[in-house]
Amino acid sequence: MSTRVTLARLVGSLVFALLVFRQTAGAADVHVFAAASLTDCLKEIAANYHKTNADRIVFSLGGSSMLARQIQDGAPGDIFFSADEAKMDDLEQRGFVIKTSRKSRLSNSLVIVMAVHTPTAMVSPQDLLKPEIKRIAVGDPKAVPIGIYAREYLQKLELWNALSYKIVPTENVRAALAAVEAGNADASIVYKTDAGISTKVKIAFEVPANEGPMISYPVALLREAPHRDAASKFLDYLDSESAAAVFRKFGFIVLPH
Repeated sequence: MSTRVTLARLVGSLVFALLVFRQTAGAADVHVFAAASLTDCLKEIAANYHKTNADRIVFSLGGSSMLARQIQDGAPGDIFFSADEAKMDDLEQRGFVIKTSRKSRLSNSLVIVMAVHTPTAMVSPQDLLKPEIKRIAVGDPKAVPIGIYAREYLQKLELWNALSYKIVPTENVRAALAAVEAGNADASIVYKTDAGISTKVKIAFEVPANEGPMISYPVALLREAPHRDAASKFLDYLDSESAAAVFRKFGFIVLPH
């Protein structure tokens, strides 16, 4: 290989590196606190976003109540995407979010799931009273949105008190789902979107939309966002039709603007 060819390749490599540097030098790490039920769709949305934007989207995923506490305790972040309005309301009242940036983006529905090979039949939520169903994994009904929604639904059916001794609280909806997948619980009440990503559970009962609680996912910029401009751009993207298509793909209900 000639010296001239080697030099040409070296120059080409340097030019490419310079172009990459120019594209990424001003990039920001946008930190998003998001409900665990949004895990899969947000990762796909972030990957799509990164194809045309150098900013890197970093997620902290978990129960909305835990994430809200972290924000209140001073954890740095740019965006909060909650699984219920109550957690966002609390942060807004305490001055942690920018009110004008807040949008209710998504909705969801509840389902009762069981392990895929469970022989127990279920035709209504009353079947949770059956003796063979000993443990029901539910997000912490005192704090976690999915647990609060589940408790609200069971209270409406006047089943909560009768089932309370079977309830096994978990830290978020994914933990509740995992408990059924692992055989540590006989049933769980989760979002329909979470049930849809598992091959180890089956939907035993789907709560009709007009009978279940109103589920709403608000999103907003955090007031102390370190990368407000970059975060605003990603927030706009979450409101785009491209993002909406991914949300729908994963089974979410996209709310009108």
